[in-house]
Amino acid sequence: MMSKAIYERFYRSLYRIRRVEEEIARIYPSDKIKSPVHLSIGQEAVSVGVCEALRPDDVVFGTYRSHAYYLAKGGDLKKMLAELYGKATGCAKGKGGSMHLIDAAHGVMGASAVVGTTIPNAVGYAYALRLQRKDSVVVSFFGDGATDEGVFYESLNFAALKQLPIIFICENNFYAIHTHLLSRHKDANLCGRVRAYGIPAEQIDNNDILKINERVKGVVDLLRAKQGGPFFFECLTYRWKEHVGPNDDFHLGYRSYEEARTWVEGDQVRRLAALIAPQSRERIETQVEEEIRAAIVCAEDEPFPEAQELLTDVTGD
Repeated sequence: MMSKAIYERFYRSLYRIRRVEEEIARIYPSDKIKSPVHLSIGQEAVSVGVCEALRPDDVVFGTYRSHAYYLAKGGDLKKMLAELYGKATGCAKGKGGSMHLIDAAHGVMGASAVVGTTIPNAVGYAYALRLQRKDSVVVSFFGDGATDEGVFYESLNFAALKQLPIIFICENNFYAIHTHLLSRHKDANLCGRVRAYGIPAEQIDNNDILKINERVKGVVDLLRAKQGGPFFFECLTYRWKEHVGPNDDFHLGYRSYEEARTWVEGDQVRRLAALIAPQSRERIETQVEEEIRAAIVCAEDEPFPEAQELLTDVTGD
């Protein structure tokens, strides 16, 4: 049984991510946000469950749907929102936007707009940790669409051969943009494919934050003790909003609200809210709302990059 303090910490992280993204959705139509946004509303439990099992010196790599794990791992909220606004104080100097968040000081090693490209980066980092004999752990977040990429299987093979301290987290929300997993594969057994490389694999259903945290924490302990590695978790989850943008998309016909209903009713934010005392919940929510308001004001007041920034941090001949 988890302690009251742990439930409160989980709830703070979940609620904070949810409210940040709801505010992004509210602001987005104003065109103040200069970046496309891929919202994690509905999927927050995966990032929080995983990142709450990690130490500050552990690192995460991820996908363009990056807000949840960036915040769950401790990424700077003010720098994140400034980045979405295209401001010079953003975490990528206003040049990367929502799909390229990074906060190396907090172990967020960067996202990419190209599907699957950070998976081998994560494997390379894990290999470096193994060579340096460190006990830090790497987590690679990606969606089910990334499992269609060849680099995913190449990365699995190398990680298995070298027994690397990496956890592969597949956030399976069933859709690669608008195409269901079963329309892309005759056999949707992702864990079975991974096990073919000699890697332990487990599917976690129902977006269950407590089970995700329990299972990942157990694997992290094994990796620190250098007992096995890598590991793979397929976390079944569901995004409530459209693939990119702040709106609903059930009218497009590729999915229905009836399909989403079970996931909405099983909302992990509400689940955790029910596990803590009302006064604690009110205190947490008040603090989070104040932090978000201050971060938005800061993002709106910060300057845009100077023109010369177009020529910095650029590689070429």
